[in-house]
Amino acid sequence: MTKEPVLYDLIDVSDPEIALTEIKQILALSVEGYGPAKLEMVYGDIVMLFRGNYPGYQASNTKYHDLEHTNSVVLAAARLIHGCILAGMTFHVDNLMLGVYASLFHDVGLIQTKDDNVGSGAKYTVGHEQRSILFMQKYMSEKDFPSQQIDDCSHLIMCTILNLPPKEIPFRSREIETLGKIVGTADLMAQIADRYYIEKLLLLFQEFQEAGIPDFATELDLLKKTEGFYKNVANQRLVHDFSGISTYMRAHFKQRYGVKKDLYSESIQKNIDYLRILLARAGDSIVSVRENLRRNVLGDTLPKS
Repeated sequence: MTKEPVLYDLIDVSDPEIALTEIKQILALSVEGYGPAKLEMVYGDIVMLFRGNYPGYQASNTKYHDLEHTNSVVLAAARLIHGCILAGMTFHVDNLMLGVYASLFHDVGLIQTKDDNVGSGAKYTVGHEQRSILFMQKYMSEKDFPSQQIDDCSHLIMCTILNLPPKEIPFRSREIETLGKIVGTADLMAQIADRYYIEKLLLLFQEFQEAGIPDFATELDLLKKTEGFYKNVANQRLVHDFSGISTYMRAHFKQRYGVKKDLYSESIQKNIDYLRILLARAGDSIVSVRENLRRNVLGDTLPKS
């Protein structure tokens, strides 16, 4: 019997070259007139930025919002765009690419400049989306993108602001609004479907602490509130704010891999189920949580108890 594919076994998103190759393949399947040159330029510059090789900037130092997360979001956005097109939606190629670019830029606001030597980029967690937009605007202007595309890309990035309803964003057209919902959906789904989502939540707690976000008293408190966050915030946003556009993921996986289900939703449910079991075993002990984690993949990057 052939084993059914699992989301995180399909593409190694930790490898930029592999991720970019798959993104380009999906885009080639999605729209006529797509040329990879500009994407390769932007993607290459984003990789340089995260690695500390972009002029004026340090390497990314946030352990949760890292290059792998950005790759995951861009890949999810490309997959969802493809699924929407298979379901009958149409996008102009220039607009479609803005969805990819917005996904690439959406977290660059967490990266510090060379002369910023206080703390880490996590201190910018609150409001980092606006910093991302400012970087994108400067970058795209220098690369001679049309001003309308820069404005549209700003609105797409705004869809990753968790407490901002899309109806409050002044989209130029219904098509741009749909792409914004795709970007926002990809950001949420890629995070929660991550193979190591539970482990990475301990790293997210560190970012929240530095940012001064008071919602979680301890790591354990964050873990205990995660299922509620998914059901009452993330899923509500996916279904209502983003009009349930995530359902079109299924069409992508059926065409690309012959799988008649949404592998993101499947992975998300597995993570939530696993977290529930983990907390039941651990009681009120974060030490026990760490001992019961089935995958010690983060090593010394995990905070000490």
